[in-house]
Amino acid sequence: MISDEKIQEVRDRADIVELISSYLTLKKAGANYQGLCPFHGEKTPSFNVNPARQTFHCFGCGVGGDVFGFLMRMDGLSFPEAIVEMGKKLGIEVEQRKITPAEEKRQREKEVLFRINEVAAEFFHGVLMEKSEGSGALAYLQRRGYSSETARQFQIGFAPPGWTGLVRHLEEKGFQTETCRKLGLTRAGKTGKGDYDFFRNRLIFPVINSNGKVIAFGGRVLDESLPKYINSPETDVYRKAQTLYGLYQGRDAIRRSGECILVEGYFDLLAVAGAGFENVAATCGTALTSEHVRLLRRYTQRVLLLFDQDQAGQKAAFRGMEVLLKEGLSVAMVLLEAGEDPDSYLKKRGKDAFQKRLEDARPALAVFMESVLRDHGEGSESRARAVEVILGKLKLLNSSVERRLYLQELAEKTGLDVSFLQSGGKEAASGRKVPSPPPRKSAALHSRPHLGEGPELKSQNLLLLLLAIDAEIRRRVVEKGTEKVFADEERRSLADLLLNLDGNLMNSEEAISVLELTDSQKKIVTEIFRQDLMAFADVRAEIFRDCCIAVDLQQRKKRTKELTRLINEAEKTGDNSNRTAYLAEKTELDRRR
Repeated sequence: MISDEKIQEVRDRADIVELISSYLTLKKAGANYQGLCPFHGEKTPSFNVNPARQTFHCFGCGVGGDVFGFLMRMDGLSFPEAIVEMGKKLGIEVEQRKITPAEEKRQREKEVLFRINEVAAEFFHGVLMEKSEGSGALAYLQRRGYSSETARQFQIGFAPPGWTGLVRHLEEKGFQTETCRKLGLTRAGKTGKGDYDFFRNRLIFPVINSNGKVIAFGGRVLDESLPKYINSPETDVYRKAQTLYGLYQGRDAIRRSGECILVEGYFDLLAVAGAGFENVAATCGTALTSEHVRLLRRYTQRVLLLFDQDQAGQKAAFRGMEVLLKEGLSVAMVLLEAGEDPDSYLKKRGKDAFQKRLEDARPALAVFMESVLRDHGEGSESRARAVEVILGKLKLLNSSVERRLYLQELAEKTGLDVSFLQSGGKEAASGRKVPSPPPRKSAALHSRPHLGEGPELKSQNLLLLLLAIDAEIRRRVVEKGTEKVFADEERRSLADLLLNLDGNLMNSEEAISVLELTDSQKKIVTEIFRQDLMAFADVRAEIFRDCCIAVDLQQRKKRTKELTRLINEAEKTGDNSNRTAYLAEKTELDRRR
């Protein structure tokens, strides 16, 4: 336990610019510092360090925090570990509560368990790489396309076919029989006989935790005998629900790429990593848990699910999607042909085709929505149940804009009104009439501002506020162009005025006095400055992204309507060539939307 006073002392004495400069190059940019973000690949600096607030924030990937948050993400540390590490850098001794004799005993026992696992891993790896007993297993790996370098990187080993190879080795190292049994490495023989090895004649995959310690093993047969896999039991140092295979080896690549490819098995991971896609991790024979997700969140905010393409794999992927969304991560699904897994797909089609599959990964909720609607069928009752299931999952989304987009898509697929779906069907349940869509407004009325109407305008209002108070956001909007960010004409013209600011505006009175505004623009400015300015420090990149999404969607919907009209005209005139082209474009727009 570390006292609050000590935590505050470390925080007060820490210099975030000095800390981050020891990891990457920073350049002065006004009152702040900028550099290339270490958590995702980029060529233009969007990583911002604020010395006054002692915080960092990346406008590219949205990651931000203080000195402790940086160390936790950069070095994969827990919060207490980050405090201790920062204390060492500052020469501050971080006292922790004196542990009790019982706690000290448990700590010593854990260290012994770690040491036994380490010795066992070295034994298995040595057999595979150096002993004649392991030559068949090494040849098996090579036939499947895995190099010796991959075996060394993941410390893959081989358990010899005899019954006491590891038992004797551990005895020679002086480890107690009972302790080795706790780890599941050995088992007690029948009365009068000694212990025997649990793993025999199997490839061995050591499971390594985020601190680089071996905590468990998985064993696979080389033939078709059963069981194909056996695994270490849960122990004081190993919990399946808190461990991801390969994360230790892949964490730097995950951090750099900004996303993690999550697979189900050992060989899936080896195939993906061996092909050069090192930002990969695997579950250890268990469903994805919130503990897994919180572990991943140290390194990334986006996960690509690459599970088996059969029904069981799809169910597992959708369960994983739910857990990931609950924890606030972005999640997409990589779809392969039926019957394929990453290993077989890479062997047949190669890295370039696999890369294309990753780039074409679809939002998991979109795949889920299509699957539920398809599986429930066309009947009214079945359709209603499908909509209820989908609405339940949409509640997991943190972004109101994203939720609105999915509701619009669901409305198009089911023929239901968006406002009805937004209410979760409450109007129907209460017997009230579902409101019909509002009548089309004239151009004059359409140009008027609508404060608080819909998430699209709300996100644009928030972005206008950020334009007024943040020079970096102004720079990004200039690069993008206001027409790409603001769908509403009134707000777009206001944004153009704000982009010419020399400094920042901190209240509506100042904005109205400095800018030449129309009456409707004054109302917008008054509205946006009612927000808490400090509340948006860590979500500015998300607001910028949401505005771009909203405008892009509006443009796509407009083009889709135009294509529908053109298709109908082509059908009437018998213009099959143009009709085919229009249909192809509309299909692509629907897919991307």
